[in-house]
Amino acid sequence: MPEHELISPGATEDLPLLRDAAREAGVIAMRYFGNNPQVWMKGGTSPVSEADHAADAYLRQTLLAARPDYGWLSEETADDPVRLSARRTFVVDPIDGTRGFLEGQRTWCVSVAVVEHGRTLAGVLECPAMDETYWALPGQGAFRNGKRIAVRKLADTAEISGLKQLTDLMPAEWQARLKRAPYSPSLAYRLAMIANGALDATFVKPNAHDWDIAAADLILREAGGQLLDQHGRAPLYAGEVTRHGALAAGSGELLAVLAGVIAGLDA
Repeated sequence: MPEHELISPGATEDLPLLRDAAREAGVIAMRYFGNNPQVWMKGGTSPVSEADHAADAYLRQTLLAARPDYGWLSEETADDPVRLSARRTFVVDPIDGTRGFLEGQRTWCVSVAVVEHGRTLAGVLECPAMDETYWALPGQGAFRNGKRIAVRKLADTAEISGLKQLTDLMPAEWQARLKRAPYSPSLAYRLAMIANGALDATFVKPNAHDWDIAAADLILREAGGQLLDQHGRAPLYAGEVTRHGALAAGSGELLAVLAGVIAGLDA
């Protein structure tokens, strides 16, 4: 079944809601950007700041006020299994790339998506420090700042991001063609770079969560690329399990090579 046939009536009305909410959340986050916000550590290793909490609070209040029957899944909100009974779910990362945000890097995003039956129906990435907004609907293309975007055609040199350990597992005939891209702490932004033709592909290390990729996955797919798991399938979102194994993102022949690498990993 084509992806666009999965859209339920009214889904397109969610896109402007997501765009407006993400834009305002970006404004909120920018008030803290470069201003030494208070920071805590989650699990001893992952930073979260008052900017994350402020943006998350705004998004939750705004989005659920507009769609009170939707479920809610966010990196910065304690998960409530009641969301599993909702037909649609907001999947949100108020600041994807918090570590980079705190270091003054500009490539962070507010990531918001609506998911139904495991698939993203609308996705928005608001990247205010880059002055970029990405969005997509199934079957209608992907856009950056209103201009349609597409993955780039593979050239003699392929620019790739992700774990060096995985890149080193690529076939020998590809090694001389690879150019390592600078690391971006925001996984969502890395996927947007592939969708926009600024990057060819990336490996995604295990333990990415739904909120990291649900919006960017749709944007990449609508730009002509794919995000695949170790079984060569597109991830599903907003289910009981919100964490993923190794993933590969890109298009065409190069994606097939990356997918082959992660298929050979232990699950």
